[in-house]
Amino acid sequence: MAITLNGNTIHLAGNFITKGKKAPNFHLVQTDLSEFCLNDKINDYLILNIFPSLDTNTCASSVRKFNKIASEVPGYKVLCISKDLPFAHNRFCVSEGIENVITLSDFRYDSDFGIKYGLLITDGPLKGLLARAVIIIHPKGEILYTQLVPEISHEPNYEEIISFIKSTKL
Repeated sequence: MAITLNGNTIHLAGNFITKGKKAPNFHLVQTDLSEFCLNDKINDYLILNIFPSLDTNTCASSVRKFNKIASEVPGYKVLCISKDLPFAHNRFCVSEGIENVITLSDFRYDSDFGIKYGLLITDGPLKGLLARAVIIIHPKGEILYTQLVPEISHEPNYEEIISFIKSTKL
């Protein structure tokens, strides 16, 4: 599978997760260095906002936007996931006043999140980071919605996401 970075093709490991499948379990790290395990946390609808790094304007903007969305959609929790260290996630959230999302780090060497979800970048200047995508998971673990952003320097289609959320019966 491939996406682009500033018009140049970059490849992803595996295949991007598809709607209708069971969400693969994952173990990521929270800002307090505790483990976040998907199978332990599916009680609400989950919106996964996945991106390369908080140190880019596009990624930072998406976290700000999803922080706002999270405050407006009861019954949903937003997980913001990148390879940034948990300390960077914490620093960003504190400095930006981000309080409505859960930030998670995929920095561990033994993590297979990017491969399971088909989002690990395998070549180019962002090799080893995660592609930009949004995934919505039902409380029973089913993938309800997916959006792989084809040009990694662009933000997700927020209008499409909000429309999907509004059309989903809780």
